[in-house]
Amino acid sequence: MSSNPYAGILQKQRDFFHSNQTKDLKFRRKQLKHLLEVITTNEDVLFDAIYQDIGKSKLETIATEIGLIKSEINHTLTHLDEWAAKEYVPTVLANFPASSYVISEPLGSVLIIGAWNYPLLLSFHPMISAIAAGNTVIVKPSELAANTSRAITQLINENFDTQVAYAIEGGIKETTDILNNKFDKIFFTGSTPVGKIIYQSAAKNLTPVTLELGGKSPAIISSDASIKLAAKRIIWGKFVNSGQTCVAPDYLLVDQKIREKFITELKNQLVAIHGENPENSEGLTRIINEKNFDRLQRLIDEKLVIHGGTSSKENLFIAPTLLFPVPKEHPIMEDEIFGPILPILEYSELNEAIEFIKSKPKPLSLYTFTNSSKTKQKVLDEISFGGGGINETLVHLGNHHLPFGGVGSSGMGNYHGKYGFDIFSHKKAIHEKSNLFEPNIKYPPFTNFKTKIIKWLLQ
Repeated sequence: MSSNPYAGILQKQRDFFHSNQTKDLKFRRKQLKHLLEVITTNEDVLFDAIYQDIGKSKLETIATEIGLIKSEINHTLTHLDEWAAKEYVPTVLANFPASSYVISEPLGSVLIIGAWNYPLLLSFHPMISAIAAGNTVIVKPSELAANTSRAITQLINENFDTQVAYAIEGGIKETTDILNNKFDKIFFTGSTPVGKIIYQSAAKNLTPVTLELGGKSPAIISSDASIKLAAKRIIWGKFVNSGQTCVAPDYLLVDQKIREKFITELKNQLVAIHGENPENSEGLTRIINEKNFDRLQRLIDEKLVIHGGTSSKENLFIAPTLLFPVPKEHPIMEDEIFGPILPILEYSELNEAIEFIKSKPKPLSLYTFTNSSKTKQKVLDEISFGGGGINETLVHLGNHHLPFGGVGSSGMGNYHGKYGFDIFSHKKAIHEKSNLFEPNIKYPPFTNFKTKIIKWLLQ
């Protein structure tokens, strides 16, 4: 058996890419339309697969995965000509007569490694951008969502030519084998520790990477926040997909002046949204596997539970759980929770909350709940984070016109809409000179007059 089992597939894709067929916008459009058709035709297959993996309802699968994928394809088809067009830029006076422009060219053969928590979205979404930019694609869905991984692989491999798009199932061994190949781009969504492994592997071939990672995303609730609405939006954002969302609020920082009122409202909203028996809620999914279930169980400090805390290992279910008061040095504050547990901390002054967040690695998202423009601006000015919201959670990632990505430990690079097209493109800079005449100023002899002219032209 070959020590590099995927080399042949990659070579097919390289050969096809070098035929220049993917550079034709008509070809790219055809592939995107075909992907839309394949997903639409096989929606029931995808609904069933994702339900088997984590018990996600049809409505939430549409709202958080399939609907966003379709919307992204349609948005891309609408704007592809604009994104791919030659971009003219000013030419500096010293280089006249000439024109200057930027050409977006595809990188080549790219690898996309998806994640299990939104297995459809996080495999297909970057695939859309890669194809739109004119690349060939190998997709590696997460093996943890086994049924969805199988469905994704079948849909891609049965409906696309291998030399254009191909999917590979498997775990660590298969991923390691894939990474032994030299790609023109690697796009990874997952945890920070695995992201470091991907980055190290890519560095051996100087392969550019986009890393969509995670981190502890905070939510700040100021004393002037709209308490009921803030609580409702936080409960929704935190417990969608049972907290298995990279941009979910990981912990709350609540102004102590409204602490009691806000906690009471959080409890009220939990019952209002998910009922007295949350295990029957359509809005809660299962934990992905026993390993993560056990990890989350260890994070629940019974002394701090003020709501929830119940679980069923048989059903891989953990009820939405609120913890308070959580010390800043508590173990649950070390790593991203990625589950239905919400620690609540309090602060006395906004600067205290800001400094605490800044003492930790830069988060993927941050949410601020306030009616004060001064508070809003202070948070935006002083804290570095990937993206986020004011008086809302999660929904920034659904806007085609906003870049989505992390900063520092929470990732590098961003995508969605044009940002996705750009991340899979090389920006080729071109200076096109006229042949009408040639000034002698750049040629010897270098006189004092020429020196003065150069200084004037370049100032």
